[in-house]
Amino acid sequence: MLAVDCPDLIVFTQHGMTDDNQMLARLAHNLADSFTPAKVLVVAPSLGYLNTVFLQIDSLIETVDQTATATVAQYPETPIHIVATSLGGIVWIEVLHRHPEWWARVQTFVLLGSPVGGAHLAKIADPFGWGIGIARDLGMNRRVLAEKIAKVIPTLIIAGDIDNGSDGTVTIESTKFRHAYFVCLDGVSHPALKNHPAVTSAIQSFWAKPRQPLPDTQEGCFTDLLIQHLRKVPGMTDAHPRDFAKAGLWFTFKDGTSLRTWKNPVGVDHVFIANSQGQCIYGGYVGWIHCKGLADTLATVRRELT
Repeated sequence: MLAVDCPDLIVFTQHGMTDDNQMLARLAHNLADSFTPAKVLVVAPSLGYLNTVFLQIDSLIETVDQTATATVAQYPETPIHIVATSLGGIVWIEVLHRHPEWWARVQTFVLLGSPVGGAHLAKIADPFGWGIGIARDLGMNRRVLAEKIAKVIPTLIIAGDIDNGSDGTVTIESTKFRHAYFVCLDGVSHPALKNHPAVTSAIQSFWAKPRQPLPDTQEGCFTDLLIQHLRKVPGMTDAHPRDFAKAGLWFTFKDGTSLRTWKNPVGVDHVFIANSQGQCIYGGYVGWIHCKGLADTLATVRRELT
């Protein structure tokens, strides 16, 4: 952290797994040029390369929390921006959840490829949630926390897409949650989200004019009800849409919306929602230990929403 006398604003950044703070700090300093001649304090904690793999997330949250708390106390009137990538975004969701008293000072919260709905690769590494390194923590769904924050703090989600559904590491669907603005950058991989010029441009555009949290335009619509039912299934993880074509029709509702299911070669149950034109609008899957929960939910949905 570079000392700045009475900064005009603070930019917190946080790196992700198997990384250090260098690229995110550089991104923050590049972004700070947007505020010239304002004095900007960039705070970029380094969590330690190995710590982001082998430690539980609580210790990482505590490290960031202590740094942020000290900074906020030192400059109690200074506005705040937050930019975090991947695991760093998850850490900051937890930190902000601890400190709602900061929310009024946070002007923007930017998440770069953060698996807020639960990381697909984490579920593969730790399918039973036994706590293998950071995998259990990354596999958790934190949408409820993120949506509470985004309902108050103007929030921008930036996702990359290199295979029509993910940035090569995190699925696009898992980055999304209500009330947040969303930008998807074609051809940008997960590692490139830290330093790609298109990312810098998207954040600068978001910072350029005051924003208000987005209203929930989907709330109450039929497909939203279906998605919410499925996301409540224990162990549900957002799926890559590439497997949609393999799914067979399970049930069609009166408006033409359909549920489709598929069991992959290792027995993992997938479910997809398609609109009346047959286009995929949501996909998810559960591990073996939660397959009964999915079956029960499908039966409930068919009975209650028909």
